[in-house]
Amino acid sequence: MSREKILAAVKKNQFTSTALPDLEILSALTATSDNLVQQYTGVASAGGCFVYEVNDLEAIKDILRKEFKPGVKIISGIQGLDEYTYAGNVMQESSHSFADAELTILASNLGVAENGALWLTENQMNIRILPFISQHLAVVIGKDAFVPTMAQAYAQIGNADYGYGAFISGPSKTADIEQSLVIGAHGPRSLSVFILIQPLLKYII
Repeated sequence: MSREKILAAVKKNQFTSTALPDLEILSALTATSDNLVQQYTGVASAGGCFVYEVNDLEAIKDILRKEFKPGVKIISGIQGLDEYTYAGNVMQESSHSFADAELTILASNLGVAENGALWLTENQMNIRILPFISQHLAVVIGKDAFVPTMAQAYAQIGNADYGYGAFISGPSKTADIEQSLVIGAHGPRSLSVFILIQPLLKYII
């Protein structure tokens, strides 16, 4: 019978187990925070992100005032940016109420230099939909929060306590239609990354 032949062939051709690679070699990838910031900036910028090194939250506000018109809906997950709507105060609202958000500002405590990814948990998102529904996304991260590779990032988050998290690097892109590149096809149309020289924790409660 064909069924028996197929099952016998599958059973015969089982993969042999292979030891996981030794990741201790990654410990040799030591770099200063300045070098990691420089590497991250190069990779993220090549992917279409806008990367700024800033001294404090006031510098971020100055940039946002130049980039966004007064009166647009800006939601912040950082209490230090108190002139914008604080996400913690609107957590009970329907997700549909954020459809007109022009910008969402969130915090991250982990960035990956090799691919420009930023790790955000649901606590940092405040509301899970916020990083994906607004027209533009901004993420604030401390200068010392970068690691060289994804393997080291997974080592940090592997045993962490969180219900939901995502690596974000953007903006989204597609060139499926007529090989024409479209930026922001799904999700935010731009991603701005603000790298704080000062420790980020002082701004977050």
